[in-house]
Formats: sequence, C-alpha cells, structure tokens
Amino acid sequence: MGSPSPYAAAHLDPQGAGDARPTALQIIKDEGAEGKLAGKVIVITGATSGIGLETARALKTTGATLFLTARNRSKAEKNLAGILEPGRVSLIDLDLDSFASIRAGAKEILAASKGQVNILINGAGVMGIQNRTLTEDSIEAQFSGNYVGFFLLFQLLKEALLVSVTPELNSRVVVVASSAHRASTLPSSDNYNFEKSGYNHETAYNNAKLAAVYLANTIERLYGSQGLHATSLHPGAINTDISRNMPPEFLEAIMTNPYILKILKSSQQGAATTVWAAVGKEWEAKGGKYLEDCKEADRGEDDGQTFGAGWVKQTYNPEEEDRLWKDSLKIVGLE
Repeated sequence: MGSPSPYAAAHLDPQGAGDARPTALQIIKDEGAEGKLAGKVIVITGATSGIGLETARALKTTGATLFLTARNRSKAEKNLAGILEPGRVSLIDLDLDSFASIRAGAKEILAASKGQVNILINGAGVMGIQNRTLTEDSIEAQFSGNYVGFFLLFQLLKEALLVSVTPELNSRVVVVASSAHRASTLPSSDNYNFEKSGYNHETAYNNAKLAAVYLANTIERLYGSQGLHATSLHPGAINTDISRNMPPEFLEAIMTNPYILKILKSSQQGAATTVWAAVGKEWEAKGGKYLEDCKEADRGEDDGQTFGAGWVKQTYNPEEEDRLWKDSLKIVGLE
C-alpha cells in the first residue's frame, strides 16, 4: 500500500479532461519544487508533444537544465517554441528506433552536461502499429519505441546518473508505462519480435509496456542501494498523438465510450504522475514501484483489463525482470 495521496479524492469520481485532478504544474507547486533544481540536469524523451511536452513545461519551472530528445527537429522546435531556452532547455537529436542515433544522442547529452544527469524521464511512446514493423536494428517497432530504446539510453547514461547522486538528491529514472501492462505476460526470449507467433498490435503494445515496468523494477533492485532509484507509471487515458496509428473506428469507439470520457485526462493532467515521480519528496530515496493517479498503485484485480486500475500479479516478478534484463543487454549489444 502506498501512503495516502492528497489527490485521492479528486481521482475518486473523475469528470473528464480538465476536472479537479491535478496538473503537472500543480504538482511542482505542491512539492515546493519551483526553482529548487537549478544546477541539476533532467533528460526527457518524448518531450516534443502530448504529455511529454507538458512534462517539460512543468519541469522547466524547477530551474533545472533540460535536454529534450527529438526525432524530428523542425516539428520539435515548432511544438516547443515557448519552452526552449538557449543553454537551459535544449533539443538533442535522438531517434529511439535507432541504436546509432541513441548512442550519438547520449554522447551529445553527456558532453553538454559534463557528465551530469540527475533525472532521466523515459516518456516517449508508440501504439497501434497495425502490421509487424522492424526497426533498422531488427526490433519490432512497438517493443523498440516503448522499451528497448529506453533500456539502451539508460545504459548509456547510467554512469552519469550514478556519479550525480548526492546525499541531498538521489538520482531518478522515471519510466512512463501503461495500465496496458496488466494484459500482458512477458514473451519467451525468442519471441520479443513476434518471430514465433502471429503479430497483434495490441499484444505488442501491452508486452512493451510490461517490459517498461520491468525496466524500472530492475534498475531499483540493481542500483537503489547506490542512490539511483526508478519508478514506472500509468499516466492515465489521454487523447494525444500517440493514437495516430489507430484505425478511425477504434478511436471513435473509445472517444464515445462514457467510461473512457469520464476517466480521460488533459495532457497537463496526464503529465502529473510523471512529474510527481520525478520531483515528489515521496520518491527521494526509494523506488521500484508502479504509480498511477499521483500515488503508488494499489493491488488491483488480475482481470487482464488494459484500462483497469492497480498493479497485478505480473507487475512485480524478479525472475522475469532478470530474464528481460539479460536478453536486453544482448539485444543492444552490451552483454
């Protein structure tokens, strides 16, 4: 059980996007984090649209130096026009679907930050790719964009995160996962890319999101004692560009479903749990938990519901987490 959340009441009876549930900026204010991270370095992937952009907007107010990764620089510059600031909020060219690009981007971040990284937010995401698609490194596209890219970026920034730990401020990794992980069990080691079974875009998404949860759990187990902590989270249901690959009839069914419309969050609200995980005092020297609605998730029903609440039996599984970690080192060529 997590500690009682000051935001619990607002989440009990949601009334749709823009209701009383907290926004990312409200979290910054409530945590007293404005201007408190000057001289610290935050790296955010997926910050060029949707909830990632709102995450960047809120975290800029902490005074930290931000490095925002972008696959498409011109689109990023347009979307982030009011947020970018020379020397303090910078774009880094980095495509999570390319190991070469991740390596080059990580190198650029480390050079610019002089080897300092205090918080890494893995917030990019992709869903609904209808046909099995492989990246240039032969990784299934949803597994790549929602997990493998994060794993490699973490490995490349790990030493910087470890050396940046101070007694006053431990380092943090925040992994944006999804309640969709509740509908998955980790594939066998020879079937991450659907080599052995028929491709299904929903299964691919769910699997990648479970892998993302396992990434945070394993980082905490391996490095928590050294002051490097990690959490994973479900941001909530948000209508953003992530659903661009979904068929129109699916989107229409979702956007006319009364239950979904009630639980839907705005992008500003969707970024709140990420920001809480990144700067919340609650997570100063601990991690390894799955969060939702600005609190540690409670035990949920093992019902396989992608929109269900709470953690389920497969959310925490050290054996499977270790298997995935070993396999991932092999996949990215770091074993």
